Amino acid sequence: MIRDAMTDERYVREPSAESRGEAPGRDRLAGRRILVVGGGQRVVDVETDPIGNGRAISVLCAREGASVAVADIDAASAEATAELVRAEGAKAAVLEADAAEEESAATMFAAAQDALDGLDGLVVNVGTAAGFLLRGTSAAEWDQVLAVNLRSQFLGFKHALDAMERGSVVLIGSVASREVLPFPAYGASKAALDSLCRQAAVEGAPSVRVNLLVPGLIDTPLGRLASSIAPARERVRIPAGRQGTAWEVAYAALFLLSDESSYVTGQSLIVDGGLTTAPRA
Repeated sequence: MIRDAMTDERYVREPSAESRGEAPGRDRLAGRRILVVGGGQRVVDVETDPIGNGRAISVLCAREGASVAVADIDAASAEATAELVRAEGAKAAVLEADAAEEESAATMFAAAQDALDGLDGLVVNVGTAAGFLLRGTSAAEWDQVLAVNLRSQFLGFKHALDAMERGSVVLIGSVASREVLPFPAYGASKAALDSLCRQAAVEGAPSVRVNLLVPGLIDTPLGRLASSIAPARERVRIPAGRQGTAWEVAYAALFLLSDESSYVTGQSLIVDGGLTTAPRA
């Protein structure tokens, strides 16, 4: 008989030090210069919010020896992340930018290059959702979601290929690209990243690698907000027996940024605790 880890708490593994963001750095990005777009995070409940993906990625890159430029449309949130980066003993720069706006994106890359004396790593962690079901999604909402979730990634690629002589680009997608959810604009925008990733990987080769990181249900401030809107999110069957942490997303991004993945490009790495392979009944 196969144990059902999704329903029996006895078989749920305790999160590791890495999962909790408590493991020491190992200099896996020593000397690297990383731009994290979407490195701030939205505040849902200041007292209980866990760390979000962009902030965890920024802090982990710093812990592993990189200098980090934290870009976000919310300058105060980016600065809060930068303070955590500096607390790791790393250099940090704060950039206020709208990654979906062409001129702002160009300025952001130029400022990041200037602040860090070059770039050899990029993480694009942006996303928004609007509308509900196809009939409940307006054309304006559709355009808004694709502008943030897709145009920002496209602009990021264009500038990264010019700004980086060598290095790695990591896009943050979502398992919504592989599931049917009530937010069609969000799912469609994330699904398009797979094609965009492959295109950029070919154009960037051999000096710039490009990969797509696909998280599942992750316990972040926005994840908790989504659960408050759709409580069924908390009842999804996950073989790992729990939602993931932003640190687990960050460690996957770290692998793709580091030379440990030097022969990996144009690929999608799913970090979902087995969600997309689990039986639904």
